[in-house]
Amino acid sequence: MAEETWHQARLIPTSGINGADEQERRATSALLAVMTSVREFGRVLTQPFGAPAGVLETYIEVPFELGDRRLYPDGLIRARRGQKEWTALVEVKTGVNELACEQLEAYLDIARERGFDAVITISNEIPAIAGMHPTKVDKKKLKRVALHHWSWSMVLAEAVLQKEHRGVADPDQAWILGELIRYLEHPRSGALQFEDMGGSWVATREAVAAGTLRPGDKCAPEVAARFDALLRYVSLQLGRRLGDDVTPALSRKEMAEPALRSQALVQSMCTTGTMQGAISIPNAVGPLIVTADLRAGQVICHVDIAAPKDGKPTTRVNWLVRQLRHAPDTARLEAFTLHSRGPGTADLLKNVREQPTRLIEDPRKELRSFRVALTLPLGSKRGRGRGAFIDSVEAAINTFYGDVLQDLRAWTATPPRLRETPEQPAEPPALTSTALSSQDGQELDTVQPDDPDQTIALPDDTADVPAEQVEPIEPVEAAETADGEINSPISVPEPDKGMLVDRVS
Repeated sequence: MAEETWHQARLIPTSGINGADEQERRATSALLAVMTSVREFGRVLTQPFGAPAGVLETYIEVPFELGDRRLYPDGLIRARRGQKEWTALVEVKTGVNELACEQLEAYLDIARERGFDAVITISNEIPAIAGMHPTKVDKKKLKRVALHHWSWSMVLAEAVLQKEHRGVADPDQAWILGELIRYLEHPRSGALQFEDMGGSWVATREAVAAGTLRPGDKCAPEVAARFDALLRYVSLQLGRRLGDDVTPALSRKEMAEPALRSQALVQSMCTTGTMQGAISIPNAVGPLIVTADLRAGQVICHVDIAAPKDGKPTTRVNWLVRQLRHAPDTARLEAFTLHSRGPGTADLLKNVREQPTRLIEDPRKELRSFRVALTLPLGSKRGRGRGAFIDSVEAAINTFYGDVLQDLRAWTATPPRLRETPEQPAEPPALTSTALSSQDGQELDTVQPDDPDQTIALPDDTADVPAEQVEPIEPVEAAETADGEINSPISVPEPDKGMLVDRVS
């Protein structure tokens, strides 16, 4: 038998999984065991819930008595550091199984009676908003015990980030974490991807296309929640590839009141037939805006970027075009001017590359910002595969980030340069009043007659000759003429009357 057909032994095998119960038991045991073995991984999962940075203890199928019933939560996590102790019960679902409200409320009662801190649920359900639980329970039971949720997609994304990007100190622990990743990525593990847009998808899509959808329809809120869950799933997958935390971008008001976000999506579907969301990517020029147009069958991704504050309008357009070297010709550019409202000038990137002035409507107006958008086909199927809504949205986001967003850089002003100061002479001048100033230009050195070492400016053949080496000029004596007059070598004309003559000493 060729070695190529040999199967390498794995720490967590997927063989022997015969049903949902075996899936849940094996996934629970594998995850909790790795959390205790790989300290960094266990810490990153439990820290947001208030667990101390101590040694983790994990158990599976711990029995508890609740009234006349005997219950077996799937797991238990305990963290201790000094005298501080934190304990949480764990309930796990795999595959398409959903969490049951009655079961969770029973575990909350057990946790309250035992003085435990939290109940953690793990399933393939992805909440629309981070921190929001996918199952509604009685709020009275949450007064003393917290209820948290991990999706298997989030657990897998955190495992990949920790191993591939944040790092694990011990090589053996890093290998153990890698085995957990291999297991969770296997289809038989029960840790599924985002697979379905929900049972209300077809009815909602058809109502949007016909223009008959109303805000009061019961099917619309479910589709809105699934759309937000899809954006969160795509954010986790993109974060795995980038090695950073990618999250849906929501306002503070939407985070505080998730119902407002759902109402806005439903209203948008009823009026324009679109659903829109945003993804926040660290160090990107702006959030990635995603718009799913159910009527037109298109998904549009765009980002807004501020224009440079210096240069002519053409220079600013060229600054943007140079950064879009990997963007397809079908990308759409839009320019907005200062102190203007409404849509700006728009054209395809192909045309702007050839003629940047196509984005300039009035050269006298200053460009304020640009928008770069990419439109791709939108699938209509509720599940996965060719022509599916989920796959088309995920592909559009990945394509837009890879071809456009990751190449864009925000404009920064050039820092001011230092002025060149005049060079100081080798020997400072005798008078302080002649010291060089920042306002002086290049000036000729002045001659100080009282300085014997001063160099006198002479013609080219006697340049730079010290004063004492210059032969003095012999004075010319006056000669007497035959008629007794003195013939002076210098004759000064007699000034005319009324003329102002300077006195010569």
